[in-house]
Amino acid sequence: MLSPEDELRTVTELTKRLTGTYPDVASDRIENVVHQSHERFAGRPIRDFVPVLVDRHAQLAFVG
Repeated sequence: MLSPEDELRTVTELTKRLTGTYPDVASDRIENVVHQSHERFAGRPIRDFVPVLVDRHAQLAFVG
């Protein structure tokens, strides 16, 4: 099970990775999308897959 610190660290690393993956997208936009995606899962009891779901949701925002 992910600790809250591990989850936050993973989401922060995700933001950095997406910034490198999508260099044409402003970093503040990426941070905002990741933050909003992460907030969707606030209060949910099972946290282990939250970083994966945030990654998936955020990437969908930049594709297309």
